[in-house]
Parts: sequence; structure tokens; C-alpha cells
Amino acid sequence: MKLKNNKFNYFETLIIIAFWALLFASPLLFGRYESEIDWGHILNVWVSYLPLLGLFFINRLILLPKLFFKGKKISYFSSTIILILLLAIGIYFTRNRPIQKINPPQRLENTGSPFPRGNNLEKSPFQIQPLKDIPRPIPNYANFIILAVLLVGFDAGLQISMRWAKLEQEKSNLQKENVENQMAFLRNQVSPHFFMNTLNNIHALVDIDSEEAKTSIIKLSSLMRHLLYDSDDHFTSIKKEVKFIQSYIELMRLRFTNKVKIEVDIPSSIPDKSIPPLLFTSLLENAFKHGISYNHPSYIKIVMSFSDNALNFTIENSNHKKEKDTSSGIGIKNTKKRLYLLYGNSYILNISESKEKYVANLNIPL
Repeated sequence: MKLKNNKFNYFETLIIIAFWALLFASPLLFGRYESEIDWGHILNVWVSYLPLLGLFFINRLILLPKLFFKGKKISYFSSTIILILLLAIGIYFTRNRPIQKINPPQRLENTGSPFPRGNNLEKSPFQIQPLKDIPRPIPNYANFIILAVLLVGFDAGLQISMRWAKLEQEKSNLQKENVENQMAFLRNQVSPHFFMNTLNNIHALVDIDSEEAKTSIIKLSSLMRHLLYDSDDHFTSIKKEVKFIQSYIELMRLRFTNKVKIEVDIPSSIPDKSIPPLLFTSLLENAFKHGISYNHPSYIKIVMSFSDNALNFTIENSNHKKEKDTSSGIGIKNTKKRLYLLYGNSYILNISESKEKYVANLNIPL
């Protein structure tokens, strides 16, 4: 986040340097010089920019951070207007001079007197009169006020834009971190739950068949490797996830007799695409936990299919859920939260339940 904020600061600094460089270069770029550059005029223009430069630094370093961004907007605008007027008054008394014209001496008649005759007697040979024919340029103080308003507006707009961009970036980063934290929390809820259930299955198998128990431990090790390493990635290949599902089902088969019907229909041709890991773990756990009974006929049917832009996963099982089982909905609830964080409203999860069966159908985009 600091790196991105530094990029914003560099961008803002670059804009400011470019602005002032262009402003101070404007007399050289747009001036009309026939033979050589009039450095005296250019220096005079640069000196006239110094009040603007002072106003810029006061506005950027004091007025904006201390008043405007502290919520004291009335004080900010009042202080800015007063500062601009004070500088304009100073410019008026120091740099504003009326333009005057010195007329050449009038031709005198040879009368023997050094002074003109008649009405010209009271006039000096050198008449100083205001220039009336040539239009007057904009006074320095008025020109300063115009430039000052534009400069303050530019600086305020730049700082507001940069702060808004930083806030939006920080907001986006916080949302991303929040989603990642929630995702990690939900994954951590799935993994220990799955691990605990599988260990219980192996524990029940130890006294019955030690060789099968050893095989189950090896398979569990493979599954845990997937949980520990592959689940940390944001995406994993569909082939890896299918292999995980098949290994999980094989591990579960060791616990049950042939009376429990487990059907798996997964196509042999699997698209070379990626999906978030462990999307189907809670659905599998829920099916094996509540779909199997030693006293009643039980079955589990798993179907996975693919289209060009979607994956469809359906799991159906006989329903033997206990009435007082309050923990049965935790895994499904976490799955819904995770799907919403990953896909928003782009996924479809339909769950139907009756006394005889429980069906969950999940459709996600690829």
C-alpha cells in the first residue's frame, strides 16, 4: 500500500514541477524577440511570479491541510480571499505605474524670445500627457488576482483528486484484505472439520482391518497435502480438485459396506481450467455425514459436468439427518459465504430437502 501511495505522491510532484516549469518558461516560449532575448523583460516577468509562488506554498502547506481538509472550509475560503487581496494591494502600490507619453519639443517661431507666443506661453516645451490612443494593458494587480484564483483552484483540485484517489485505493485494498481474511477463515473452518471426520473414520477402521487403515492413512496424507498446499492458492486446476474428490470418496468407501451405494459420474475429459480450491468439500462432508445410515438403505450420487463456460456439480444423498443436529448447516453456510465472496451473484446453489433425500446443485462460471 505504501508503494502505491508513493506512486501517487510522485505523480502529484511531477504535475506541480511541470506546471511551474511551463509557467516560468512561458516568457521564453511565447515572447516575440526579433534579434535577441530581452532578459531584462523576462526577469521582470519572473519577479512578478514570486507572489504567486508564495501564495502556492502557503495554500498547499498551511491553508489546505490546516483548514480545508480539517473541515474548516469557511475559514479556508476567507483566509484565501484575504491573502489574495493583501498581495494584490501590495502589487498595486509597488508595481502599478500609469503609462505616460513624452511628446517631442514643439517647433518654436523665431521671435527672438525663448518662449512660445500666445497661448503656448504658459506651456512647457516638453508636454507630458497621458496616453489615450493606445489601449491600456491589464493592471498588474488585476492580472495577479486572476492568476491567483486559477492557481488556488488548480492546487485545491489537484490535492482533492490525489486524496480521493488514495482513499479509493486504500478502500479497495481494505476490501481485498477483508475478502482474503474471510476466505482464509472459511478455509480454515473447512480443513479441521474434514480432518477430524476422516480421523474418526480411520480410528473405526483400525480394529477391523489394520491394512486398510494403513492405506487410509496414506490416502489421508495425500488429501492433507492438497489441503495444506493447494488450498493456499487462489485457484487450482479442475483436475487436481477432481483427484481430491475421487481420493476422498475412496477413503469414505473403506468405512462402509457394499450396502451403501456410492455412484460417481465425472467425465474423463476435464477442461484445462482453474477454480477456487475446496469448493465441494463441505457438500461432500454433508452428504457422507447425513446420507449414510447403518440401519436404513443409503446412497450417495455425485455428478459433475462441464459446459463451455460453467461447471455443474450435483450431489444427492439419502436423508438421515437427526432432528436435534444443529451443526449440520455450518458447512453449507460457510460454502454459501465463500461462493458469494468469490462469485458475487454469478453462481447458483440450489438445495432441496425432503424426508427421503437431500440434493445440492452447484453451478459456477469458468
